Amino acid sequence: MTVRMSPGKELYVSLGHRDDALRLLVWDQHPRHLRADVAALCETRRRRALWLLTAVVDDWGGEWGACDATSPQRGTKSLVRLPR
Repeated sequence: MTVRMSPGKELYVSLGHRDDALRLLVWDQHPRHLRADVAALCETRRRRALWLLTAVVDDWGGEWGACDATSPQRGTKSLVRLPR
């Protein structure tokens, strides 16, 4: 999904186990949109494309979301936490 959101740009994936939970971080360089309507549409597309991940996270009682990358990085970070 993140590759389709920002084709030709860098992608970072991290998977780890900490605090008795599996943690996944995906960072892509797809920027957040300034217009609220475009940002909402982009978020809907991202969530729709990640429907399987959403189903797994919901089934296991986990959490997931997306946020802006912090400076000096640009783009979006998607975070997943699945409890053990």
